[in-house]
Amino acid sequence: MDYPDTPASRSRWIVERRSPKNPLDPSRPYAWLLEKERDADGDLVDGLTIFLTNKECPWRCLMCDLWQNTLDETVPAGAIAGQIDFALGQVQREHGGLAKLRQIKLYNAGSFFDAQAIPEAEDAAIASCLAKFDRVIVETHPALVGERCLQFRNRINGRLEVALGLETIHPEALEKLNKRVTLGQFRDAAEFIMRNDMALRAFVLLQPPFIPAGESVEWAKRSIDFSQDCGASVTALIPTRTGNGAMDRLAAAGKFTEPTLGQLEEAMDYSVGQARGRVFADLWDLDRFSSCPACFPKRRDRLAKQNDTQQVPAPVSCQSCR
Repeated sequence: MDYPDTPASRSRWIVERRSPKNPLDPSRPYAWLLEKERDADGDLVDGLTIFLTNKECPWRCLMCDLWQNTLDETVPAGAIAGQIDFALGQVQREHGGLAKLRQIKLYNAGSFFDAQAIPEAEDAAIASCLAKFDRVIVETHPALVGERCLQFRNRINGRLEVALGLETIHPEALEKLNKRVTLGQFRDAAEFIMRNDMALRAFVLLQPPFIPAGESVEWAKRSIDFSQDCGASVTALIPTRTGNGAMDRLAAAGKFTEPTLGQLEEAMDYSVGQARGRVFADLWDLDRFSSCPACFPKRRDRLAKQNDTQQVPAPVSCQSCR
C-alpha cells in the first residue's frame, strides 16, 4: 500500500475511505457529559463537556474520527448558543442544578475559532451562556489562534483555556498525519496563548502511524515534554485507534497497530512522575487496548486514580499476564 505524498492527495485518500456520517440535528449538541478533573490547585472540580454539532473541520487529519459527528454546512444563526442552552437545561433537569459546575469544555470536532463551524457573530451569545463558569475550554487548530481568541477571552467571565493538537513531535509522522502544522507553528500559537493570559492544553497521540511500535512510548514522552516546554498546563495523552476508515486501511496493510495498555501506562508513569504539568490519560474505550480481562479493571482504576491525583501508584501485578 502506498500512502500519498502530498497534502491534497492525502486528503482525497483519507476521505475516500470514510463511511457515512451520523445523522445530526443542528439545533442539538450530539453529546454531553459530566466529569471531574484535577485543577492546577490540586482540587477535583466538576465540569461539563458539550460536544457541539457544527460544520466539519477543513483539515483532513489521517487519525481523526471526529468528522463522523459533523455537518456539511454551517449551522443556522443562533444554533450554537441554542445547543449550549439545551445542554445546560438537560443538566439542570437530570442532575438538579448547575451550582457545582466550575468549568466547561466546548468541543466541536474541529476548531472553535473556525468561522464556518462556529460563526463569529455568535460569540457574544455563546459567552453569555457561559457566565457562571470559572474556566472555559475550547479546542482549535494552531493556525486559527489569533485576534478572535482575544475577543472571546474578553467576552467571558472565566479564564479561557485553548486546547491545541500537538499530536507528536516525530517530524515524519507529524507531516504524514496531514494536520498541516509544524512544530514551529505550534510553538508560535502556544506563545500567543501564554502571552495573552490564556491557558494552554495540548493533545498528544500515543503510537500514531509512521512511528515504530518499539519507539512510540519514547516519542510520546518527548512530545509531552515539548508541550510542557511550550507552556501547556494540561496535556491529554490519547491512544491512537482504528475506526475512521483510513486508519483501518493502514492497519490492514500492516502500517499501523494500536498501542497496548502497558504502553499507555509506561508513558503516563514517566510524564506524571515528572510533575511538570498535569497529564491525563484518555480512558475512553480503554478495554480495546487490554489483552487481559483479569487485570484490566484494576489497571483502568489505576490510570483513573493517576488522572485524579497526578501521582504514580504502585503497578498492578497479575498472575495471568505478568
